[in-house]
Amino acid sequence: MAKQLDYHTIREIFTRFQEADPEPKGELEHVNVYTLVVAVALSAQATDAGVNKATRDLFKIADTPQKMLDLGEEGLIEHIKTIGLFRQKAKNVIKLSRILVEDYGGEVPNSRAALQSLPGVGRKTANVVLNMWWRQPAQAVDTHIFRVGNRTGICPGKDVDAVERAIEDNIPADFQLHAHHWLILHGRYHCKARKPQCPTCIIRDLCQFEDKTL
Repeated sequence: MAKQLDYHTIREIFTRFQEADPEPKGELEHVNVYTLVVAVALSAQATDAGVNKATRDLFKIADTPQKMLDLGEEGLIEHIKTIGLFRQKAKNVIKLSRILVEDYGGEVPNSRAALQSLPGVGRKTANVVLNMWWRQPAQAVDTHIFRVGNRTGICPGKDVDAVERAIEDNIPADFQLHAHHWLILHGRYHCKARKPQCPTCIIRDLCQFEDKTL
């Protein structure tokens, strides 16, 4: 675990991220907030590309909680069976859809607590939805952010909750809205787990990672 970087270094890092990609976007395809919730829930232990491939046809016929209930669990499974843990995920999607219809009038609630009360929706999923749809500066810490945060010193922490707090506490407010997308994309395409692309990294001179590739 690297030492927490200072304010000026972090500001320079995110200035570079912003200059390279002013409006970073999440890569999960969705057509409304409900399909975003479903897509993020399906993405646990799966790739965004794999989820997108499975949901393109699904969301054409089931883009509301009621339409998902009408499709049914077995119908949903047919669409998502290429995704890991598809049976449990199908159960959760049907359960959360029923709760949305019965308790929320078919609308997706926009508090973290209400979102996390839905089956299959944890803190990370709730934060993704709050950030991507309602543009709250919520920080969804996945394996990419955990790795980047600890390697670089941007937001080190022994677990995902500590890393989330480090982001909120140390990254300047004007970068908070897009912070988690910049970090995810940096981890996915540059600061990779096995072969980090250090020679072409735009923050290489500011990063504390001791095992940089040449």
